[in-house]
Amino acid sequence: MTDRIAGRTALVTGAGNGLGRAVALLLAARGARVILSGRDRAKLDAVAASLPAPSVVAPVDTSSPSSVDALASRLADEDVSILVNNAGIAGPVASLWEVEPGDWDEVFAVNVRGVYLMCRAFLPRMIAAGRGDIVNVASVSGKRPLARRTPYTASKMAVIGLTTTLAHEVGPLGVAVNTLSPGPVEGPRMTRNFALEAQRTGTTPAEAEAAFVSRAALQRMVTEEEVALATAAILNMPGLSGADIDLSAGMIGR
Repeated sequence: MTDRIAGRTALVTGAGNGLGRAVALLLAARGARVILSGRDRAKLDAVAASLPAPSVVAPVDTSSPSSVDALASRLADEDVSILVNNAGIAGPVASLWEVEPGDWDEVFAVNVRGVYLMCRAFLPRMIAAGRGDIVNVASVSGKRPLARRTPYTASKMAVIGLTTTLAHEVGPLGVAVNTLSPGPVEGPRMTRNFALEAQRTGTTPAEAEAAFVSRAALQRMVTEEEVALATAAILNMPGLSGADIDLSAGMIGR
């Protein structure tokens, strides 16, 4: 099957670290011209320096309409046919009645409004060209209980709903829209979580991790590289649209 990534321009949000960085590196390795977006210019520059081909560094606050509009204007001459909406925040860890309205609004501003604003800004060009692919990064946490994380889980389920409806709106116009829902990803964030859980339960971080991954079919977490590979796989499935792909090592099953 012909690779559907090489030679195209891909815009990745939240590209300064973590999943966004991994996705950007893989798409560049597959021959895409990558536009790196995020809030931290220094981090984006560091990623750009490690890419195998020239890229574009374009800082943006995806929760801000004016910032997204400025980004779209700056990239007016770029043929962006791949958009990966990865930018997101974890939000507060608290019971719902302890969550402040401002914290709730911030999570939805970044995790949901950011996806809406980026799609709104770049879809018209894809529609005019009659082709395009959008991958919105959600989470399996939007589909299973995650205690004391209501803003985050609700926002990720909202992204899935946005994606499903948008896919039907723009599919007839040549644009495919899909969701990728990763499970817990190996890295510093989960290491911190296991340390906190160990303190709470009087166990060791290793024991806390073992108890956590025992719920997964593969008895482990996924990696940033696996999330990047899944993104590339979605882009290489021309018949896929309106789908929500779980990548959780079997943490969630339906």
